Amino acid sequence: MTTTRTAAGTLEPRSRAAALPPEERRARIVEATLPLLLAHGTALTTRQIAEAAGIAEGTIFRVFPDKESLIAAVVDAALDTTIVDAQFAAIDGSLPLEARLVAAVDIRRRRMADVFQLRLAVGSIDQRPSTDLGALAKVFEPDRASLRRDPVLAAHLLRGLTLAGTHPSLAPEEPLTSEEIVSLLLDGLRRTDGEDAR
Repeated sequence: MTTTRTAAGTLEPRSRAAALPPEERRARIVEATLPLLLAHGTALTTRQIAEAAGIAEGTIFRVFPDKESLIAAVVDAALDTTIVDAQFAAIDGSLPLEARLVAAVDIRRRRMADVFQLRLAVGSIDQRPSTDLGALAKVFEPDRASLRRDPVLAAHLLRGLTLAGTHPSLAPEEPLTSEEIVSLLLDGLRRTDGEDAR
């Protein structure tokens, strides 16, 4: 038990906060570290991390052997596709195909921006390519019969167009909007009658 000084200057006993289970403690530290890593890069300090996580600095080293291991865990968590897959699954399947795909592209754009920002903060990261496009393919599934390609291939094409149309080093001078990306996927480059060139 520790003590705390009151406004009157007397010491009173203060009980410690209940200890978190190890996995919850680890998750809290990782979650608190990500914004700091994005803001400060690898120059962030364990003191900053401890303050953000609401823990003692020594607690970090009871969970992670060193700061580099913690940073690696943060990068792994940030690259985990579970949250993005859940966002794809939450897209309302009763919406028209175009609306569902615009929502999916918006999710991919945010994901790519986050990964790009993480890469700038950390430097080179070992990003494992996502080969499982099942969650994105399910966005196409209600319209399978009207597609020329299988939903998994359609998801692959949408992912590639999103990267090509929005990534800073690949995109044209002005990145494509989500609506433009969906239109390119579904309609191609050929103008319809009466449509002006851009």
